[in-house]
Amino acid sequence: MEVVLADALLARGGDPCALLRAVCAPLSAERAEALRLLLQRLAEGGSPAGEAEALRRAAWEVALDRCRPLLRGGEAAAGCGERLRLARAARGALRHCVQLCGAPLAARLARDALAELAAGGGGAGAEAAVEALVAAAPWLEEPGLVARCVAAALELVREEGDGEAAAALVAGRLLPALGGNGAALRGVWEGLLGGEEPPRAGRALLALSALSDALLPRDPQEPGAGLDARLCPRFWRVVQEGLTERDGLCRKRARYLLKRALDLSSGQRAELRCPTDGGDESSLFWWSAEKNEKLLQFWETYILIMETLEGNQIHVIKPVLPKLNSLYEHAISGEKGCWLFHPSWHMCIYKRMFESENKTLMKEGILHFLELYETKHLPNSLGFSEFVIGPLMDALSESSLYSRTPGQLVGACPPLGMRLQKFLATYLTLLPEEEKGSFLLKFIQKMTSRHWCAVPILFLSMALAYIPACKVLGAEGLHALRDVLQCTMITHQVLLRGAAQCYLLQTAMHLTEVEKVSLPEVSSFLLSLRPEESLRRDTMLWTELCSWLQVNDRCFRKSVASDYEHQKTSSLCQYVQSLVGEYLKTPASEGDSCLMPDWFEAKLVATMIVLAADVERMRNKHSGKGNIEWIEPETFLNPLLDVLMKLGSNAYIPTLKTDKSLQLLLKLLQTCSLKCSNTQDDEVLFFVWKSLMTPVESILEFVLRRLTANELSTIDDLDRCDLYLALIPEIVNLCLQVSWKKVASIKNFILSLTNASIRNLQDRSCEEELKLKEQIKKVASMASLRAVCETMDQKPEACLGSLPSMDALKRFISFSQFNEVLKKPSYIEEKSSLCEETTSQGWGKIVARYVHDQWICLRFILNSFPIPAQEYEETSEMSLSTAEKSRKILQSALEALAILPSDQVLPVFDCMKVLVPKLLDTSESLCIEAFDLSWKIVSSLSNTQLIFWSNLKAFVQFIFDTEVLAVAASAKGQAYTKIKEIIFKLIDMSTTKTGVFNVVLSHCCRSWIFPAVDERSALANAFLNAGNYWELITEACVFGTVFRRDQRLTQDVHAFVENLGEKCAANVVTESRNRDDHYVRVCAIKFLCLLDGSNILHRTFMEDIFIKLLDKDELVSRSRTRYYANSLQHRIKNRVWQTLLVLLPKLDQNFLCGTLDRVFQAGFGNNQASVKYCIEWIVILSLHKYPQFLNKFWDCFSYDEEKLKTSICTFLSVLSHFDIVLQNTSEKKPALKKALIVVLQWCFNHNFSVRLYALVALKKIWGMCRILHMEEFEALTPVIESSLQQVENMHGTGNARRNWQRIQDHFFFATFHPLEDYSLETIFYTLPRLSELAEDEWIPLPKFDRFTDVPLPPAFQWYRSRTELRDLKPSDWSQQDMGSNSPDADSRMEWTDVQKKIIPWKNSTPSLDLEMVFQDRAAKLGKSNSRLIVVASLIDKPTNLGGLCRTSEIFGASALVVGSLHYIHDKQFQHLSVSAEQWLPLVEVKPSQLVDYLQQKKTEGYTIIGVEQTAKSFDLTEYCFPEKSLLLLGNEHEGIPANLIHHLDVCVEIPQQGIIRSLNVHVSGALLIWEYTRQQVIKHNQQK
Repeated sequence: MEVVLADALLARGGDPCALLRAVCAPLSAERAEALRLLLQRLAEGGSPAGEAEALRRAAWEVALDRCRPLLRGGEAAAGCGERLRLARAARGALRHCVQLCGAPLAARLARDALAELAAGGGGAGAEAAVEALVAAAPWLEEPGLVARCVAAALELVREEGDGEAAAALVAGRLLPALGGNGAALRGVWEGLLGGEEPPRAGRALLALSALSDALLPRDPQEPGAGLDARLCPRFWRVVQEGLTERDGLCRKRARYLLKRALDLSSGQRAELRCPTDGGDESSLFWWSAEKNEKLLQFWETYILIMETLEGNQIHVIKPVLPKLNSLYEHAISGEKGCWLFHPSWHMCIYKRMFESENKTLMKEGILHFLELYETKHLPNSLGFSEFVIGPLMDALSESSLYSRTPGQLVGACPPLGMRLQKFLATYLTLLPEEEKGSFLLKFIQKMTSRHWCAVPILFLSMALAYIPACKVLGAEGLHALRDVLQCTMITHQVLLRGAAQCYLLQTAMHLTEVEKVSLPEVSSFLLSLRPEESLRRDTMLWTELCSWLQVNDRCFRKSVASDYEHQKTSSLCQYVQSLVGEYLKTPASEGDSCLMPDWFEAKLVATMIVLAADVERMRNKHSGKGNIEWIEPETFLNPLLDVLMKLGSNAYIPTLKTDKSLQLLLKLLQTCSLKCSNTQDDEVLFFVWKSLMTPVESILEFVLRRLTANELSTIDDLDRCDLYLALIPEIVNLCLQVSWKKVASIKNFILSLTNASIRNLQDRSCEEELKLKEQIKKVASMASLRAVCETMDQKPEACLGSLPSMDALKRFISFSQFNEVLKKPSYIEEKSSLCEETTSQGWGKIVARYVHDQWICLRFILNSFPIPAQEYEETSEMSLSTAEKSRKILQSALEALAILPSDQVLPVFDCMKVLVPKLLDTSESLCIEAFDLSWKIVSSLSNTQLIFWSNLKAFVQFIFDTEVLAVAASAKGQAYTKIKEIIFKLIDMSTTKTGVFNVVLSHCCRSWIFPAVDERSALANAFLNAGNYWELITEACVFGTVFRRDQRLTQDVHAFVENLGEKCAANVVTESRNRDDHYVRVCAIKFLCLLDGSNILHRTFMEDIFIKLLDKDELVSRSRTRYYANSLQHRIKNRVWQTLLVLLPKLDQNFLCGTLDRVFQAGFGNNQASVKYCIEWIVILSLHKYPQFLNKFWDCFSYDEEKLKTSICTFLSVLSHFDIVLQNTSEKKPALKKALIVVLQWCFNHNFSVRLYALVALKKIWGMCRILHMEEFEALTPVIESSLQQVENMHGTGNARRNWQRIQDHFFFATFHPLEDYSLETIFYTLPRLSELAEDEWIPLPKFDRFTDVPLPPAFQWYRSRTELRDLKPSDWSQQDMGSNSPDADSRMEWTDVQKKIIPWKNSTPSLDLEMVFQDRAAKLGKSNSRLIVVASLIDKPTNLGGLCRTSEIFGASALVVGSLHYIHDKQFQHLSVSAEQWLPLVEVKPSQLVDYLQQKKTEGYTIIGVEQTAKSFDLTEYCFPEKSLLLLGNEHEGIPANLIHHLDVCVEIPQQGIIRSLNVHVSGALLIWEYTRQQVIKHNQQK
């Protein structure tokens, strides 16, 4: 209609120039659209020669004076639809003006626009400049101007930050315009892909999508400017980068470009090969007419996989994964053994999976990739190595990927761990020799480039250790492994950290090329291993290391300074000898005021000495020598012995030398004594000990002089004091092990040190100003007394407590002022000795150390002598009673807790443990204050890993001391209440910090059943605590939270490492901390197993626990009548009944008689399977042991059916084991008669499950009747036997026959024997596993073995399940058929009906003249003339199109645009549309013509709205629809293609609350159509 009106106006208007000027002023939206239409018709129709020039001038004037100012105003300035229409009409008019005026106007517009862009300012001005360039670009001829336009466009594309809108405008408008100019197109192409600073992938893909028509033309006969993107390697690299971008829109654009290239190639069928990139043998892209079909098959499969991955849902993606294998079959040439398709295409798929938010998909991708080298013979590719070190290792850092599969046993290696081992070994074997070293080095360096969690670093280290031995790593590789070792030290998981260290050491031994590393480098690496976590002398790893050093002794690279190449002795011994010599060398000018040397060097030398000695022993052993000659070890010990021998006599030895020699001595003694096996067989240890015995007197004399002769005077000397005191227990141990003759020297040393220290502490200086030297002397003296007390406490066999000085020590400590604070000394005369620690903060640490040492001494006195000394001195305190003295000390203890740092309160806790029992009766409030303050300290430390556990242990030993508990319980006062409060606080803490309850319970169980005092009264009193604090046991029996996934993973990996046994040195070295939550229940159960039913105290306690647990079960049942499988309620109930099963055999008849009714009542509940089995088992055992309870059992069947409808199966299951019940009964026939009567009535129940249970019981009971030949039931014999026979041969429909077979095969009826299977393993592992309880509820038998704090007697009989039951797999008769019998059915699934998402690029001319159709329809139907066009050309399912047609017609859309009118004849379309197509204009616009159609609609004033989720999309609930709206709907699977997105004016998304990715396209369209209609109705009503 508009075209007809415009032609009529031009025909009657006469002068077109005058007509243009008339339309221009004033220029409203309607006039602007009329102006655009007139210019369009003038440009299309041409003009007479005489009028051409005038028309050009008029068009020039309109362009510069009208259109440009309108565009500069900006579309969004007015913020209304009128302004938008005006600006769009101006754009169209400007384009037609340039068409009329040609190159001159284009050049003018381009210069003006470039000047505006150069001036900056952005916003509307930049948009107007771009629009001017869009109009001018196709007509530009001047090369320089073209180049400037291209540069400006590229600059806008590259612009970061807020330049996203400008880049989209350039891509959507300017670049397609430049694509029509051959010279401009080549410039844009080179700028995008060939420049020095190409734009990032997202922007490049945006630009390439806009230029796709020019670079990848639909018509192969018109190749444009001769450019072909398919021949550019950089183009394909950008596409590949886009395929793995995190932004979904970038990935869509990359897939679009790939599809365009494939469609073009398959249409041309021409020979094509992209040049290789960087020397790779295979091309990034190629095509061949001969292999057209195979290539199409490969690429269609590839694109289908990439598009399926967009769904991010594993159940959709998993069936597609097997097709990855077919890609490899196409990609590798079997004849040539090389890649036909570049392997980087495959890596894009894996990278996309590795970066998925779905961890299951991520794991599937990794496992599939690791499988490649096991199942495929892949040609070598450098890209694969880079991919392994890059994206693969980044993905492997995710801890959750290392979880077990559901079918795996606890303690098994997770699938990813096993695959990683096989992959790395296989991959390295297939690599060329020259690449192995560089690959492994980069792999190890990658392990140091980020913070790794404990689990990934463990399995990566294990994979490295399992690589077959090959010499590929040099010094750099060894240094990289050392760096990884330091990374492993970050984690708090000590066992996993130690295991990782073990594997890294094995890696170094297996892969190091020893000729390229020196012994100093090896020793530096070894020092990074922690002996308390991995490398210790009693491990297989130490032996393996010694063997490796021996075998390679002569192969190590000689260091530059070595001078022993031609000597006969081993390289290791020569190195150690030189190491010791260099270590003991000190500069001649070194004074006595030097700082303490670092311990690193001493540790290094000591470790290498012991290693060298062990290697020498191994060498002698292998050579067959009977007596080992320690010639070599003596040579490197002699320099140390020489220095030590001179310590006592030579006072002029430099301080640095004495420090280093004593450091080495201490480290040597500690390293040697780390071996935990039988020391009598340790030849190296005895050799070192015997060698070091010689200088003992000299060392003691030196230490005594240094500690007592005022030679320690500075802050730095306190470190030396610690060194000297650390030597004392080591030397005492040395003398006790080797020579008791030296013990006399030890006693003299202790005597002198004690007396001198007491004198120093008693010396009170009269000077007003305290000097540093005096205060340091006091600190050193108190530290000396602390060392003496600790030595006497740890080494009672030395009999040091009988020394005369002990009385003086006891007297001094008893009357000393506790918590004495050393005043900060004056430094006026000693400024030279000032250091960082002389500040107030530093001096505070020294004072805390002093107070801490005081309490260690007091702890020794309190433990050694029950009553503090009073009678030694006549003081005012002599009149104090023992209780008052204890009270004063306890008050001082509370003060100490307040002033001491948290890591130094342990001795205070130990002292309070002795004092509180004496004061609970008389000073209860003070004791409660001690409880509160102690708890406050422990709870504040719960987030600190290093000092928390030692403090917790001391706190538990204090609060739960046997005497403390007993005194508190006897009074039943506030202290008793406070202790119970602390119990529940500890249990609550243990739910968030695993292992807390373990410490409490282990201590209590051991102290209650194995008291320290071996007296009968003490044993009884200790066990009374168990009854008084029964909450500990009952809570322990049901303890255990529902673990988080990460906690379960850590526990599983711990179990895996523990299962490795001695093969992993960390299991030998690492102290077992028993922090697994299972150990709480294990401890409680083992405690209950040790109780004796004949002991009155034990029996009473067990009966109380039985009642308390039944109460807890009823409480849980009342709190939630229905509970889900594996919920916390289910687990608690299951744990309750497991414990009751353990207690049952120890209970007598009288007690059971009163409690069995409660067991029966529990059976009436709605119980989960595992609970049900336990209740049935208890009933069976009770009736078996006491058949007289059968009458109680029969009463259970007399309740009304309503109560029995959910529980009767429990009691029928008991009858299925009636042979066990009657085993101890002499008169079986009456019981069988009763059982038969009861069962028969339930065989006719309306419930199918009840009938099955009843039939199973009937089969068992009738079998017993036949054996006993019971004549009473002869009349029933035909009926019963025919019924059973009919059940056996049932041929009914459904699952009846199958369920009958299943229930008979079920473990509880077929295999389980209530008596023979009664064991801990059945109760806590086999039964939970067979009843499909969650795996973290299974307690395997090894955990009972490993928990040694509470040992079971060797003759304990109820331990293991029978093999028949243990080997069964879980199954449940009521479980529905899960589908295929093959667990791998999914993995073998092939696609039979998969949509091929290749967009068809066909040409057709759309019908654009809709106005007449709209008007005609509105007139016929009397409906409002809606301005909504629904474009569904991308939708290809008739059902969706039919539904949209119906919706569009109902809400009065102007037209529905479809890809083909043939759809309306489809029966599915007609079924959904219900004749709507007869009343709604349908227009055919093929997908290939959508760009032109959308541009046309834009010029007509329509706003193009896409239904798509993008970064800047509008929420549907907040978007205001313009009257002229065009709604573009996307394809069912891929949405709106990338080449159309930048043509949209706005994207609208529908807000979602659920987790499903998207709505059906018909539903999405209907929602937007309704929202548009709703807004227009409201607007229409407001206008009225």
